[in-house]
Amino acid sequence: MSPILPLNRRTAALALSAALLVPALAACGSSDDKKDAAASPSSSASAEPKAANLTVLAAASLTDVFKTAGAAYEKAHPGTKVTFSFAGSQELAAQVKQGAPADALVTADTKTMEGLLAQTNDPAIIAKNRLVIATGKGNPFKIAGLKDLADTKIKVVLAAPEVPVGRYSKQILDAQKIEVKPVSQEPNVRAVLSKVELGEADAGLVYKTDTLKSGDKVAVVEIPDAENAVASYPAASLKGSKNAEAAAAFVAWLTTPEAQKILQDAGFQKP
Repeated sequence: MSPILPLNRRTAALALSAALLVPALAACGSSDDKKDAAASPSSSASAEPKAANLTVLAAASLTDVFKTAGAAYEKAHPGTKVTFSFAGSQELAAQVKQGAPADALVTADTKTMEGLLAQTNDPAIIAKNRLVIATGKGNPFKIAGLKDLADTKIKVVLAAPEVPVGRYSKQILDAQKIEVKPVSQEPNVRAVLSKVELGEADAGLVYKTDTLKSGDKVAVVEIPDAENAVASYPAASLKGSKNAEAAAAFVAWLTTPEAQKILQDAGFQKP
């Protein structure tokens, strides 16, 4: 049994205990406050946008303009890196179906995108394009329109029919009842243009935007709207993306005035 202290000594002991207890409680409260502040959703750390490394699968005809667009996006979103993989839309679709690691997809037609509804989120049309005839430098065969491509003396190269630009080419030639026997069928529009630039073909059907970087390597013959086809470019984030929010943000950005100006300056039409 503890000895009973005199009243004055008991009072002093209680006062000392209280004095020692106050700092301890204050320390506990301070620690809890810090934890609460750190966990608060309004803290500055949680307000910072998440950086991400995005992989975007894009149609070959977007090669040049997307390099510019990607640089602009990275500048506006510090910490985010956008890497593009360019190919024919049909090749990109095959990659998506095989589960290739990617975050977003942009094709040169709506048909290809519609075939990937199980793998993509809702797409948005970001641009449109039209076809032209690319001929050899100076247009030596004096090609004036689609009907001239039926001349067997002219070596014509087209994209394969499963490629969007190849499908558009077949569409406009069939509509005009023009039979063309191509010397080769290429996997994407850039391959068609390259054949003409190198002199391996006399003419080819490509997107208008593709010829803008060719300079005087090719001549361009416009196709009247009544005989032409409109190519639409849908963009969508992929359901399998590990950067879902960042991927959706990039796709949404492609419809903004900043991105639209970049696309239109490169010759693409408004969506």
